[in-house]
Amino acid sequence: MPESTGAERLTELAKDIQIAMFTTVDEHGHLASRPMAQQEVDPDGTLWFFSERDSHIVQQVEANPHVGLTLSSSDVWISIDGEAEILVDAAKAEALWNPFVEAWLPQGPTDPSVVLIKVDGHTGEYWDTPGSKVASAISFVKAKVTGQRYEGGESEKVTL
Repeated sequence: MPESTGAERLTELAKDIQIAMFTTVDEHGHLASRPMAQQEVDPDGTLWFFSERDSHIVQQVEANPHVGLTLSSSDVWISIDGEAEILVDAAKAEALWNPFVEAWLPQGPTDPSVVLIKVDGHTGEYWDTPGSKVASAISFVKAKVTGQRYEGGESEKVTL
């Protein structure tokens, strides 16, 4: 099997992280971030989210589609820079619908107030420190004792 590219690796890592901090620019030019549940990561690095049509995030994306996403777990950190688009796509909404989304949007995927936010990633960066927190701590202590740089894992900047 061929070795994966950096973009493929980032996409693979992102699939396992459910919550992203979704950053937009507000009407005053300030960054506004909020947690959003990502529903799917396409192989090309496109991420999908649900929202309500009259929400602040939708207004901000419509005014300025340039967004930032950060995703993290106990051993992976991802940053994505991209462009967001608000979509009404009943078939895609039905395909992505799940009980977690329904808890936030009980009106259902076909309600006119429900929209999808599609984020096309342009660039991204990931840091992957496989293993447990204990393994990371041991590596950190080893670096301190030996005086060598901490090699915590894999990191790469990628174009999506």
